Amino acid sequence: MPQNVSLDATDRRLLQELSADSRASGAALAAAVGISESTVSLRLKRLKSLGVIRGFRVDVDPSALGVGLQALVSIRLAKHDRAEIDAFTAAAPNFPGVVRMYHMAGADDYLLHIVATDTEAVQSFVLDYLTRYPAVAHTRTNLIYRVEDGSAWIPEAP
Repeated sequence: MPQNVSLDATDRRLLQELSADSRASGAALAAAVGISESTVSLRLKRLKSLGVIRGFRVDVDPSALGVGLQALVSIRLAKHDRAEIDAFTAAAPNFPGVVRMYHMAGADDYLLHIVATDTEAVQSFVLDYLTRYPAVAHTRTNLIYRVEDGSAWIPEAP
C-alpha cells in the first residue's frame, strides 16, 4: 500500500478528472489539466507504478442484470488467529456475489458488500459461505435500499 506519495497540483487535478470520468481520453485530460498528452501519459504511468492508481473499473448496475438486491454483511470472527484471518481474507472475496470486502477494526472484523437476486439468495449466501466457515462467530445482514456515489474526494497536499 503506497504511503506518503508526493503529488503535485497537476497529479491531483489528473486524479480528479479521472475520478469524474475514468474513460477520458489523453487529449481530454491534457486539455482539462493544461499539459500535453505525452505528459498525461507519463504522469499516469507514474501514478500507476506508485500504486496511487490501482486500476480502472466498469460500474455495472446489478439490477440491470436481474440482480436487484444488495446487502452489507458484517462478520465477526470467533478468534483472531493469524491463520484464520489470512484464510478468511483469501477466501471471502471469491464467494459468489461479493462486490467488495473490507477488513476492519472495531466490533466487526469484516464487511462484505454483496449482490443477490432476492432475500432467499442472501440467506443462502450467509448459510452456505459464512456460517459454515469455522472462523465466523457472528453475522449481521443489512439490506441496501439505494446506492449513491460519493465525491471521490482527493485530499489537498499538506
